[in-house]
Amino acid sequence: MPVVTLYWDELEELVGKSREEILKKLPMLGCDVERVEEDHVDVEFFPNRPDLYSVEGVARALKGFMDIEFGYIDYEVKKGNWKIYVDESVLRVRPRIVGCVVRNIRIDDRVLRSMIEVQEDLHWTIGRNRRKMAIGIHDLDKISFPLKYTAVSEEFSFVPLDFEEEMSVKEILERHPKGKEYRFILEKAEAYPMIIDSKGNAISFPPIINAELTRVTERTTNLFIDVTGFDENVDKALKILAAMFADRGGKLESVEIIYPNKREETPDMSPRVLEVKKSEIYSLLGFKLSDEEIKLALGRMRYGFEIGENIVKVFIPPYRADIMHEWDVIEDIAIGYGYDRIQPTYPPTPGIGREHEWFKLRELIREIMIGLGFTEVITFTLTNEKAQYEFMRRKAEPWKDFVPVMHPLTEEHTIIRTDILPKLLEVLANNKHHAMPQKIFEVGDVVVNLKNRLRLAACVTHSKANFSEIRSYVQALMRELDLEWDVKESEDEAFIKGRRADIIVRGKKIGVFGEIHPEVLEKFDLSNPVAAFEIDLSEIFDTGYII
Repeated sequence: MPVVTLYWDELEELVGKSREEILKKLPMLGCDVERVEEDHVDVEFFPNRPDLYSVEGVARALKGFMDIEFGYIDYEVKKGNWKIYVDESVLRVRPRIVGCVVRNIRIDDRVLRSMIEVQEDLHWTIGRNRRKMAIGIHDLDKISFPLKYTAVSEEFSFVPLDFEEEMSVKEILERHPKGKEYRFILEKAEAYPMIIDSKGNAISFPPIINAELTRVTERTTNLFIDVTGFDENVDKALKILAAMFADRGGKLESVEIIYPNKREETPDMSPRVLEVKKSEIYSLLGFKLSDEEIKLALGRMRYGFEIGENIVKVFIPPYRADIMHEWDVIEDIAIGYGYDRIQPTYPPTPGIGREHEWFKLRELIREIMIGLGFTEVITFTLTNEKAQYEFMRRKAEPWKDFVPVMHPLTEEHTIIRTDILPKLLEVLANNKHHAMPQKIFEVGDVVVNLKNRLRLAACVTHSKANFSEIRSYVQALMRELDLEWDVKESEDEAFIKGRRADIIVRGKKIGVFGEIHPEVLEKFDLSNPVAAFEIDLSEIFDTGYII
């Protein structure tokens, strides 16, 4: 989740409250305060609130939440005479573009810092690392309108940001730091998106880099913002940025986007309207609110509203990209009302939770194994057929014996494990450079016959690890569990013949122990002998064991 750095001098100035008062309210907005320093505070926000990725957005939310300002902000967008012509050639590469002009904005170090940080956070979240959406912010006074959004060849050249030399598109993708970082987005492109002004100057090569020509500095007073991509995420990003700069005192002007078959003006800063049933509010919150309490909560969260007899008409601010359902509004009503004011009550349906028997047994097993001198490890439940069966000299069939992963990301994680022991051997292989002896165990879930089972596995490795040693540990475990047990000769090919045994409780096999077969050791690249056991603890329940 994005961590936003908020500098105290700026935040206190924008909100109009002291840091002590702000710190009390920040967590109630639905965020985590990561660290508090003398000059700043680092706050982690959920990815669904991109409007809070800037100090301006946080200040806006806090002013409502702390009753400094109330209700919906109506962002005025003056009709501008700015045009972008979209060429048909770019529609196959990166088809959507929106724009906005911001007039009379005062740029200083703090604004520049905030602008860069919010760009990167938006690129990472709703932009999916610039794949879906990329932002360009330019000095308006260095651009000659109208603009043309078109596709160019790799030979097209201009001076990219932070460089002094002219470079071709191909050179930018190969040499420029941003080109190398984001060229994967345009890997299969036959042409490349480019925004060009009326004098033929490139101002942006989305989603890679802007031109040095339009760099924003502290002398900049007017901005042009472009956002390119594929879907509604470009509009979401533009509205967030437009609101941010408007909160800084900038005056917004619209940009006309002229496609081959349509025209539109951006940004559209009008509110979306959502109707929420009062009954749904009461049902989801679990208690009734008066109309005045609903108004106060919505106003604190910077919504507009009209309260009817049964319906609340909610006007959603344009920067709130996260509101998709009436439940999202109801969640904000709860935040605006105050989580600290909600009184806990027992549910009408009685039900007292208790610890599951598996967890009791798991904790008991851990205590016993640690007492026997073993170290607990925790491994992945995802594994592969080679490690689970081929390396262990065992055979299995998909779905009958194990559950395959439908779309595995790597060859290492293709199935859900049915045994823990192979994972322990992998741990030993990764730690063979450490001192001997090594004694490890794991108690955890496996999936057998499409059902979860609770297993315990343990390994001992050193130059003299043998059958007698591992049998003594099994015996100690059974004694601590107060279980009568017996053994019979095992057929498990993972162990050495004559040095392996099945564990029998009340006539039922619950596990196996012995010395690991040399071929298995070789497959896992282990040089020292290994003695091990694995027990299906679920079978202990089936044999009538009570904790």
